[in-house]
Amino acid sequence: MRKALIAWGGWEGHEPEGWAKAIGGMLADDGFDVRIESGTAAFADPALADFHLIVPAFTDTTIEKAELDNLTAAVRGGVGLGGCHGGMGDSFRNAVEYQYMVGGQWVAHPGDVIDYRVDVVRPDDPVMNGIASFAYRSEQYYMHVDPSNEVLATTTFDGTYDDSIDGVTIPVVWKRKHGKGRVFYSSLGHSLKEFDIPQTNMILRRGLNWAARI
Repeated sequence: MRKALIAWGGWEGHEPEGWAKAIGGMLADDGFDVRIESGTAAFADPALADFHLIVPAFTDTTIEKAELDNLTAAVRGGVGLGGCHGGMGDSFRNAVEYQYMVGGQWVAHPGDVIDYRVDVVRPDDPVMNGIASFAYRSEQYYMHVDPSNEVLATTTFDGTYDDSIDGVTIPVVWKRKHGKGRVFYSSLGHSLKEFDIPQTNMILRRGLNWAARI
């Protein structure tokens, strides 16, 4: 049986505990043995490398060096890493090694919760199979991203809230490798209710299973 660790904490605005439980239920339904932990201490566990998937649910907090070193070593060794929104894309601003592993870092969401469009650019990828481009209402994440990411979906800013980024296209969903590990990220999922949206739920579910090596 595949084993998944979900660790949560940080800013409460992203409902990290509820998010962790919801994703834990999703993964359990997919046959994972799920462990849910509060705080970053679980990342220092010597047995971290025994998991198939690690899912962080932290926004705007810190991680200790020993925890970060063990986490990045586990992923480089072949453990999958996956998550979404600020829970993974804005977790540890003090840790550039973490951002390097994830492949991006949140920097802004002009206009806060707004209507925008998610454009599927890799409909042939199993994560996006059967999902067409769609309208969305949430925080439109502007991110600094790694050019080596395999981008599956994007969004384009129209300049309404910041004319300096009018026409700029930013990845929304990507996957990548970090050493032997698979890394998956989606910027969708600002609130728990967004997981009732079929595209949000399906993209994350498929991405996490991909990261864990089906």
